[in-house]
Amino acid sequence: MGKTAFIFPGQGAQYIGMGKDFYDKYEDSKDIYDKAAQILGIDMAKLCFAENDKINITEFTQIAMVTTCMAILEQVKKYSIKPDICAGLSLGEYPALMASGVLSFEEGIRVVRQRGILMQEAVEPGAGAMAAVLGMDTAIIEKVCETTEGIVIIANYNCPGQVVISGEKKAVESAGEELMKNGAKRVIPLNVSGPFHSPMLKAAGEKLYEVLGEAEIKDPVVPYAANVNAELIHKNDDIRTLLAKQVYSSVKWQQSVEAMITAGVDTFIEIGPGKTLSAFVKKIDKSCKVINIEKVEDLDKLQEV
Repeated sequence: MGKTAFIFPGQGAQYIGMGKDFYDKYEDSKDIYDKAAQILGIDMAKLCFAENDKINITEFTQIAMVTTCMAILEQVKKYSIKPDICAGLSLGEYPALMASGVLSFEEGIRVVRQRGILMQEAVEPGAGAMAAVLGMDTAIIEKVCETTEGIVIIANYNCPGQVVISGEKKAVESAGEELMKNGAKRVIPLNVSGPFHSPMLKAAGEKLYEVLGEAEIKDPVVPYAANVNAELIHKNDDIRTLLAKQVYSSVKWQQSVEAMITAGVDTFIEIGPGKTLSAFVKKIDKSCKVINIEKVEDLDKLQEV
C-alpha cells in the first residue's frame, strides 16, 4: 500500500464564495469560520462569501484561505483517511501544520493573521514584482537571476517547466527580458501585492520569528514537508526558523513533492480552493493518483482512496 499526502494550496487560489457550500451544509465546517471570526474579530463569512475587494489583499487573503482549507478538512477527516505526510505551498504550509498537529487552529490562525499583515506591509506598493517563467530549464533561470542587477531570485520551484521569480520590479523585468531572449516560452507578470519569497521580505520574516515565539509549536503527529528545504520534518526543533525563513526564501514545491514520493506517497489529496497543486503533482509524476477536494460533491472522490 502506498502512502497518502494531504496538500494545501497557497495564496492566489482564493475567490469569492470559496467554501460556502461546506459552510451551508456542515455545522462543523461553519464552526471553523465562526471560530476564526471570534478569534480575529473579522466577519469571515462576509470576507469569504460576499462580494468584496479585501479577499485579494494579502492580510485578508491569508486568513480566508487557511480558514477555508480547514473547514473543508473537517469533512475530509470523516472518511477515515489519515495522511502519512502533509504539505502546503507557501501559505498552504499553515493548514498543513494544523493538519500535522504542529499548530492548533487558534494558534495557527493568529500567526497567519500576523504573517499576512507583515507581508502586506513589508515593501512599498510597486517596489517589487513577481513573474511566472514557463518552459525553461531551471539552471538557466538561476543563472540569469544571479547575473541580473538588483534583487531577483526564484521564489517558487512549482513543477518542471514552471518557476516563479520575485524581487525588485526593475530586476524582475530585466531578468524576464533576458529569459525570453534565452528561450523561455513565456514570462507572465503576476498580479500580487509584493515580491514574496524574496530577500526583500527578510525583515517581515524576522518579525514573524518573534510572533512564532509566542505560539505553541508541537512535534508533528504526522510529518510535513517544509517549503524551505523540501525535507520531511518530524520534530519541532527547527519549525519556527523554517517558517520565518519561508517568507523570504524560495518555495521548493517540486522538490517537496519528489521527497514525498521518495518516502512512498502515491496518492495526493489537495484540500482547498482551486486545482493548482493537483496540476503541479501530475507534471512532477503522472503516475501519482491526485484528488482535489474543493466542493462538497468532490467528497465522493474519497471513496476511491
